[in-house]
Amino acid sequence: MTRRFSSLVDWVAHEGGNDPWALHWEARNALARGENVLVMSVGDPDLDTPQAVVDAAVKALRAGDTHYTETIGKPELRAAIAAMHTARTGQLVTADNAAVLAGTQNGLFVSSLCLAGYGDEVIALDPMYTTYPAAIGASGATLVRVPAPASAGFHPDLVALEAAITPRTRAIYIATPNNPTGVVLSEADCDGIADIARRHAIWIVSDEVYAGIAEGGRVPSLAVRLPERTLTIGSLSKSHAMTGWRIGWVVGPADFIVHAENVALCMLYGLPGFIQEAAIAALAMREEAEASIRDYCRVRRDLFFRELKDVPGIRLCWPDAGMFMLIDVRPTGLTTAQFVRQLYDAEKVALLDGAAFGRETEGFVRACFAADEPSLVDAGARIRRFCATLAAG
Repeated sequence: MTRRFSSLVDWVAHEGGNDPWALHWEARNALARGENVLVMSVGDPDLDTPQAVVDAAVKALRAGDTHYTETIGKPELRAAIAAMHTARTGQLVTADNAAVLAGTQNGLFVSSLCLAGYGDEVIALDPMYTTYPAAIGASGATLVRVPAPASAGFHPDLVALEAAITPRTRAIYIATPNNPTGVVLSEADCDGIADIARRHAIWIVSDEVYAGIAEGGRVPSLAVRLPERTLTIGSLSKSHAMTGWRIGWVVGPADFIVHAENVALCMLYGLPGFIQEAAIAALAMREEAEASIRDYCRVRRDLFFRELKDVPGIRLCWPDAGMFMLIDVRPTGLTTAQFVRQLYDAEKVALLDGAAFGRETEGFVRACFAADEPSLVDAGARIRRFCATLAAG
């Protein structure tokens, strides 16, 4: 007898039925067995959460902070998020404009559910993070891809963006700095996107999880250009090495926050209080933590680039910010699926197939350089050896 499921299972399924993380988990399992594997397929830096943040969580736990919390986040944390957002963007907001959620991913999901529904359309710049199609699809809306092509340095095609808008368009999703490209939208990019959104009365969802790693700890702000229709999503995962804590937020108009709270009520019912106390401690040391992770990424980016810059058969894409580097492998003659599979089989280096991020990164692979320096040197030697074998035929 055939079991039936809702349409949602199709909306959130991996596109084409292919799991982009399959090789990553194969590599992680091999590493757990003690094999000599280099896992460069996910953005999880080899750093521990700052001790002061851990201590704040432990202190809260020992004090009995194990009960229900406010659905949309503790007032103290929401106020701290609002203050951080104002300092970073120049947009004056208060705690009433902040919703605490389970990471950037949860922020994307809640935003999608609140802004769009079945029959609507949502635009996202391609390339985009791998979960965007599912997060948007969960609402029932149709994802419309607009290119940010390699030929333009992965900056958006604003003519194509406006041409993609229809009466059904509800929102434009962007990420700055972008994952996987590391590109930061320019002032001109943001001016153009905000102008288009304003004229067509549509929302902007700006994923700025890597903003603290950008030069100076900030990026040109869409929220300050279109405050009444922009949602800014962020978290502490990258800036404070808190990927496993699952703490993030959405900053936006107060009426959106009311709707976000209603969604959170039926989904999260509030994040653990001790994690929120850790987040308050993390935001209190934000400038110090972000400066440290910027230095960390800069050193490793430069090292990884030096190790690979003259390897035949590949071309490196210099990232503005973040912890990833795209590698153009088209000159090897392999598809990206073939490249990552054969590299792993031959040298036990796990990279991510760029096709997972969209059509504009087909032919590219993504490497995370947030690793210890000896591992980056080792990875460079292994990739060099693999490419030399390809060149030799």
